[in-house]
Amino acid sequence: MSNIVRIETDPRRSRAVVYNGVIYIGGMTADDRSQDITGQTRDTLSKIEGYLEKAGSDKSRILTAQIWIKDLARDFDAMNEVWNSWTAPGCAPTRATAQCDMGAEDVLVEFIVTAAVAE
Repeated sequence: MSNIVRIETDPRRSRAVVYNGVIYIGGMTADDRSQDITGQTRDTLSKIEGYLEKAGSDKSRILTAQIWIKDLARDFDAMNEVWNSWTAPGCAPTRATAQCDMGAEDVLVEFIVTAAVAE
């Protein structure tokens, strides 16, 4: 039986969980929420790279991503521009993007990512 590894756990959640060769990264948002969608997307994707590294993986091994945007009509294209330049060439994961109310007024984008552990 595989062990469950929890990364940065507090009473409410773990930032990432690794089980059976899969990394589950919970909802990630930008640390600097004063930025526009481009800045928040870059900031958040950088955080995701850090959690992938802590869990023994990298962005080329992302399996799927869920992206939540506060204002899809306004920010979808700019977010995609950053996303498209960030993803590893030839390794685009499955993905869904939706608009939703965010947990805080200044959050413009949130990502949930699942990836395979590096072999």
